Amino acid sequence: MIGSLLKRYMRHWRDETGSAAVEFVLVFPVMATMIVMTLELGFITLRQTMLERGLDMAVREVRLGTGTTIEYDDVKDLVCENAMIFVDCENQMTLEMANSDPRAFAPLDPVAVCTDQPIDEQIRPAKTFNPGQANEVVMMRACLNYSPLFPEALLAGLLTKDSSGDAAILAVTAFVQEPE
Repeated sequence: MIGSLLKRYMRHWRDETGSAAVEFVLVFPVMATMIVMTLELGFITLRQTMLERGLDMAVREVRLGTGTTIEYDDVKDLVCENAMIFVDCENQMTLEMANSDPRAFAPLDPVAVCTDQPIDEQIRPAKTFNPGQANEVVMMRACLNYSPLFPEALLAGLLTKDSSGDAAILAVTAFVQEPE
């Protein structure tokens, strides 16, 4: 009796039906995670590249100057127009522009303030927008909020997110204001 039970169990141990299902269960989550991470990283790279492109194109217009005073909304419109891919760019982006002495370089505040983050005036000073004078070094930073494609993906934990779950991307550039 024990011998027949042992033979029956040994037959089941040698049976290979269903082994593909086990391999699928083990491999599919890893492959799906890699595909999701690849897509998310691709979209992050695209957003970052287009924000930098938009900022560079807008800075070119500001740098060359036409003798007119440039306003915050004008530069913001130029960035959004040249970035092309962002939905509601004007409401999701903030710009910061500050003058810097090239001999005593002072970088921008390391904490970027985006549109929907609360600003505590006693902790952080108000952000400035000063296009600068002729031959002056000017630093500009754009911060844009966006909703991640897969907010709960593995990469989402690496992104800087605000209270609403939107992630932020930054683009920084420096230029010398051309003389008129």
